[in-house]
Amino acid sequence: MNRSGPNLRLTRAPARLLITAIALSVAFTSQSYAADQPAAVDGARISAADQEPGNWMSHGRTYDEQRFSPLKKINDSNVAELGLAWTYKLDIDRGVEATPIVVDGVMYTTGPFSVVYALDARNGKLLWKYDPHSDRSRAGEACCDAVNRGVAVWGGKVFVGVLDGRLEAIDARTGEKVWSVDTRSDPARSITITGAPRVVKGKVIIGNGGAEYGVRGYITAYDANTGKQDWRFFTVPGDPKLPPENRAMEIAGKTWFGDKFVEQGGGGTVWDSMSYDPKLNLLYIGVGNASSWNPRLRSEGKGDNLFLSSIVAINPDNGEYVWHYQTTPGDAWDFTATAHIMLADLKINGKQRQVLMQSPKNGFFYVLDRKTGELLSAKNIVPINWATGVDMKTGRPIVDEKAAVYWRDPQNKALRVQPGFWGAHDWQPMSYNPQTGLVYIPAHIMSALYQDVDGQPPRKKFKSMYQLQVNTGMMPEDPEGLRKLADTWTGKLIAWDPVKQQARWEVPYSTIFNGGTLSTAGNLLFEGTADGRVVAYSADKGNVLWEQPANTGVMAGPVTYEVDGEQYVTFMAGWGGAFSTFAGALSLRAGVKPNAQVLTYKLGGTARLPDLKYKYADRKVDPPAFTGTTEQVDQGRALFNGHCDTCHGINAISGGVLPDLRMLSKENHQMFLGIVYGGRVNDGMPSFAEELKPDEVELVHQYIIKRAHDLKSDMAAAKTSARQ
Repeated sequence: MNRSGPNLRLTRAPARLLITAIALSVAFTSQSYAADQPAAVDGARISAADQEPGNWMSHGRTYDEQRFSPLKKINDSNVAELGLAWTYKLDIDRGVEATPIVVDGVMYTTGPFSVVYALDARNGKLLWKYDPHSDRSRAGEACCDAVNRGVAVWGGKVFVGVLDGRLEAIDARTGEKVWSVDTRSDPARSITITGAPRVVKGKVIIGNGGAEYGVRGYITAYDANTGKQDWRFFTVPGDPKLPPENRAMEIAGKTWFGDKFVEQGGGGTVWDSMSYDPKLNLLYIGVGNASSWNPRLRSEGKGDNLFLSSIVAINPDNGEYVWHYQTTPGDAWDFTATAHIMLADLKINGKQRQVLMQSPKNGFFYVLDRKTGELLSAKNIVPINWATGVDMKTGRPIVDEKAAVYWRDPQNKALRVQPGFWGAHDWQPMSYNPQTGLVYIPAHIMSALYQDVDGQPPRKKFKSMYQLQVNTGMMPEDPEGLRKLADTWTGKLIAWDPVKQQARWEVPYSTIFNGGTLSTAGNLLFEGTADGRVVAYSADKGNVLWEQPANTGVMAGPVTYEVDGEQYVTFMAGWGGAFSTFAGALSLRAGVKPNAQVLTYKLGGTARLPDLKYKYADRKVDPPAFTGTTEQVDQGRALFNGHCDTCHGINAISGGVLPDLRMLSKENHQMFLGIVYGGRVNDGMPSFAEELKPDEVELVHQYIIKRAHDLKSDMAAAKTSARQ
């Protein structure tokens, strides 16, 4: 534990107030509600969140996860006066995806590798810092960078999921650890945590990641006071030779075939989205993709494979299944349903309905009855080709076999499927404004190639290696080919009418992975962008009302809060994540560098944005002589893209978050085998000693040297062209 700064102090005079279930009907205000301890949050207080709008006490502000704030001191008439109030520099410049929690003048947030910060929400002064010392050698087991999406607070404690699979409780006053549990069901598998916990009825609920690496998905509830496990809900079946664990697994088991999925894990990880309805007492979870991706190899090409890519309603008291809706039966494209889930009451066909809304990766926007799971409507938000629509009688997508079913393609071609594996909408949170009736979606327009693999390749035991069993992520190496592909990967902000199922307005972006959204009663919509801006739009019409640079890409969803009568808006900023690591070459279109920081704005703010200091800025391209053959380059490319591309980029082109191996120093070239075998623990690189033989490491090395010479030639050609 790393602690600095003064002890946390209460922001107002203490008062004693017993909070019980009766308090659900009691109106609290941030001025009248006072606690004996920091982070004194419970279900009654979250349920009455609109009575103290100055706080942001839960991940989506409220249990319904609408990410709408009633605050309106900052509004469409004065937002142009918004200026930087304060900044705070996080310790590690990797991807930043957290939603801050703000309670009674204190901000609790996280940075890369699950480090927790408690800041004075007025000025950004550090109150304490908690470093869980995540095992960074296991960062290679996380598909999408060392990110963390934030904390939960409850009863004077702060809860954080740690990248290496721990869930920890921290004293909100001191920053000292209270308890810690290992959430991994099988430590031999690559089970990680990047999502934010939620707390429901005194239970801390957390899911796990790892579907790309061969795990079985689940979500677990722990007692907030003790850390004792209360219940666990598995999302896919276990060994079919054994009796199913419960009714849910009995239902799911009938939709899987063969037993290959047992060794492959099955997937279905709940790595992000949750919401809760206290009146119905239902917890809603979004379930992820399969392990492996290829249906032919995991389930004999048959079955819906429940509960992959599904929304599942669970009784939070005991973890029992209530209902499900599967957005992508038999998912074969990484079309997870882990995207943001929101609850609202909408008038549909003249009738008031309690609904659940989600826009998962597959491109459709869904409206469901949240009591029963009945599909009310579905419409694609961007152009897609994998399906022609959703059958409203069955609730199933109408799959275009020729366009998308790669595992049955007679010529075994690589099929270009839209959307691709990062979907039409990924984890970046939406928001819903009940005043405009619109949902604001950070959307992607992208496609990807999918191709069946030859034979029946066995699962690799190496924990830091994708287990997709699909050829995908194929990209050209030449700059012109990459430019043309990057031109097809764009984004947009969509203001979507969930009743009419159509866009009200849109704003185009140059690339994917723009930030989550926040809407407010001041007719404002806030969003950060991949190309390094923070922007405020009019919520009703989409007009740009305010914009400032962020000195890095912004992916996280912003929040707004109020302290001492002054309203603030905070963006967690920092480029990284899956796009800039795996598809580094295409992410360069954003034109930003990693710079992890907290940016907070207020009316009349006069602070200055700190200068960006990029640690890889001075690297040069100075490779040793290339001594490999064409055959060795081909072998090295295959090995690199099978083992190294998830961090250092496909075809050895980095997005700048982690080192570009084409720019290795002479010293590192000389130590290449030692680096690969020994690991760079500080940056999270695992050792590949158990996976790659010395001659295979040399093949990778020669490929990197070849790519360095390619880069040197491209740079020289660009200089010549510029002079002409």
